[in-house]
Amino acid sequence: MTTYPAHFDHMLAAWNEREPTKVRAHLEKALAPDVQFIDPSNDVTGLDDFETMVREFREKLLPNAICSRSSGVDGHHGLYRYDWAIHSDGDLAVAGFDVVVTDEAGMISKVYGFFGPLPEKDT
Repeated sequence: MTTYPAHFDHMLAAWNEREPTKVRAHLEKALAPDVQFIDPSNDVTGLDDFETMVREFREKLLPNAICSRSSGVDGHHGLYRYDWAIHSDGDLAVAGFDVVVTDEAGMISKVYGFFGPLPEKDT
């Protein structure tokens, strides 16, 4: 059975924070200082760039978004995976999954995000 890392809740809280001045406090509770975040739209390293990415998401892309984990968390050896969904104005904007790496202190050191479901198997 996977032990759910509490740091994940802090990272999610940062994505959902409506007050820009509070984003950093959430991130500092969740992320290693040299965190790396890579998804189809972003490739950032460090708390400052991660914070900028979250603020831009909230301010420019989807200001009304609600980000949520939409599955349980599966993990082993500091690696975790889970599904997530982003809703805006009640509609699903995008869904996907993350693979997250934690360091020895349990802080999130890497996030690899994917949009949408896995493709169908080639025949």
